[in-house]
Amino acid sequence: MSTNITNQVAYLRTSREFPEEIKELAFQVSKSYIDIANAVNTRTIGIYAVNKSSITGDSWFLTSKKQQTLRQVYTFTSTGNIPHGINISSVFRFSPNSYGSFTDGTNYYGAIYASSTAIAGQVSFYITPTNIVVLAGGGAPTISSGIIVLEWLSQV
Repeated sequence: MSTNITNQVAYLRTSREFPEEIKELAFQVSKSYIDIANAVNTRTIGIYAVNKSSITGDSWFLTSKKQQTLRQVYTFTSTGNIPHGINISSVFRFSPNSYGSFTDGTNYYGAIYASSTAIAGQVSFYITPTNIVVLAGGGAPTISSGIIVLEWLSQV
């Protein structure tokens, strides 16, 4: 069995014996609280806010220090630039969990995090230091409205 399992901390046992002696009880209650807080704080947080970044709860270990991701939602109604307002100097890397969707008023489609070149039949986007740039390739549906979700890694 491996001793290097990364998800050991999130496990929360379902029962615990508490001692009757008050000092030992206080110690066990404090330890129990820390165990519960650690288990709760390692879940993905389902908050998707427009105009305000939210902590996702995801932990990344791409460097020697723990990193977390932040998430923010942006709305759009056409191709072009969407100012993102993110301080790029605090971003380690944008997450592959960045994505989008849009409608032409009738049907719904995915907007893909792709390249700075328009893709035939697709709506895609890429990120510059100041903007999210939305592109529509030839034959892509007309954009009526949509959302883009950006996630980025930050040092904890």
